[in-house]
Amino acid sequence: MKISARELLGELLDPGSFVSWDRPPVAVDASPEYRKELSAAAATAGIDEAVLTGEGLLRGRRVAVIACEFAFLAGSIGVAAAERIVTAVERATELGLPLLASPTSGGTRMQEGTVAFVQMVKVAGALAVHKAAGHPYLVYLRDPTMGGVFASWGSLGHMTFAEPGALVGFLGPRVYQALYGKQFPEGVQTAENLYHNGVIDGVVPVSVFRRIAHRTLVVLCDGPIPLPGKGGDAPAPAAGVGEFLAGPQERGGLAVLDTAEVHAWQSVLISRRGDRPGIRELLRHVTDRVPLSGTGQGELDRTVVHALARFRGQPCIVFGHDRAGQSPDNTMGPAALREARRSMHLAAELRVPLVLVIDTAGASLSREAEERGLAPEIARCLADLVTLDTPTVSVLLGQGSGGGALALLPADRVLAAANGWLAPLPPEGASAIIHRDTWHAPGLAAAQRIRAVDLEADGIVDRIVHEYPDAAEEPVDFAMRMVETIAEELAALTARPLEALRSARHLRYRRLGLGA
Repeated sequence: MKISARELLGELLDPGSFVSWDRPPVAVDASPEYRKELSAAAATAGIDEAVLTGEGLLRGRRVAVIACEFAFLAGSIGVAAAERIVTAVERATELGLPLLASPTSGGTRMQEGTVAFVQMVKVAGALAVHKAAGHPYLVYLRDPTMGGVFASWGSLGHMTFAEPGALVGFLGPRVYQALYGKQFPEGVQTAENLYHNGVIDGVVPVSVFRRIAHRTLVVLCDGPIPLPGKGGDAPAPAAGVGEFLAGPQERGGLAVLDTAEVHAWQSVLISRRGDRPGIRELLRHVTDRVPLSGTGQGELDRTVVHALARFRGQPCIVFGHDRAGQSPDNTMGPAALREARRSMHLAAELRVPLVLVIDTAGASLSREAEERGLAPEIARCLADLVTLDTPTVSVLLGQGSGGGALALLPADRVLAAANGWLAPLPPEGASAIIHRDTWHAPGLAAAQRIRAVDLEADGIVDRIVHEYPDAAEEPVDFAMRMVETIAEELAALTARPLEALRSARHLRYRRLGLGA
């Protein structure tokens, strides 16, 4: 059974908190037959147009809402409904409120012809202004959401979820059959299929979407929380390598390896351990986590993960390589980098920092990767990160091989796990190029200065997070230590003016490799 607009608002908002913003619909030119249809629709649906707008409380937080009513002429959007939507969006922008929208519609209203069709332009324009002002826009698609509604305000959310089993698509099955004389392929226009193909972020019931929306707004709207004992000051510099030159020591009963004495090849082997903690282990120790999925444009790469989260109270968007999703037969492709660029765009638009996690054996070497633009996507990531209008932290967590690693490197601060490394190719690949064998890989790993400690000395890495002696031997402690370090860096960066960050970032990479 379809959920009505009022039922949706009743489940989404705190009880009794909804306040309508709606005024009587604007007058439109209508034939006598169409006026009868409007009157009948109002009687059937119990409302005067196909949308309800207003504000309410979501777990005590003031939010603006727009909800479609399918019982009113199949939720179709004409001039009056579009005007109501745009007025609500503009009011939410003026009040600085996050906006939650829930379409369910057959599309634009055929009775009003082309003028109804082009209303989607002004709806999209109003939402663009709302988002450009830094205000969140979250979408919950209900069954069905089709046509121009899906192709405009139904697809512009910072995050988009859908009702289980919802029919969601551009061209309705009935229209497709009338135009082409055959049925539309079964199972394509479903919320679940769109999620699996990276078009939307998830498929959940309204009760779960309420929790997701709450967590999302906690991350995006509440601002950073000062770290205990930090007083808002910048974190103390990381321990220098000189503190670890006396050989193995003891820390809480664990041996501490001298970082400077660990051979580069040893770090490579340690970083490849199957039980080494990756990005998912870090995310287990953050709060208010909300997963994102895909590019939003029909691509999804299982070798990467991205989410909204708080690191010890510091809000951010997290994107990174997922070692659990990688294998020799499944390496990152161009879609992964387009997902990275989605995260970059979201971070800048929502005005929250971006955390990037590097942990990859390398990008895909395949015909498909070449034809779908792997190299251009690496280039675009580099250009976007160097100029991004938000604080950035990059974390070299494990393997950092090739352009797929480099694409996530440029940041205001670069952290590295003690056994993390960065190289143009895996050492075996470099050996194959220079020596036509792989036997020389250990020597080349050292000669190319790929270790975290060498990267720090060369100005590529700012801070090393140590392992005691290997992150795989202390996965929880290491993950918590890395999360704490990221939080400290985020707190320090968000305290600085954005213009100063941009200038320092530009100078950092302009001077890279030129010495002091």
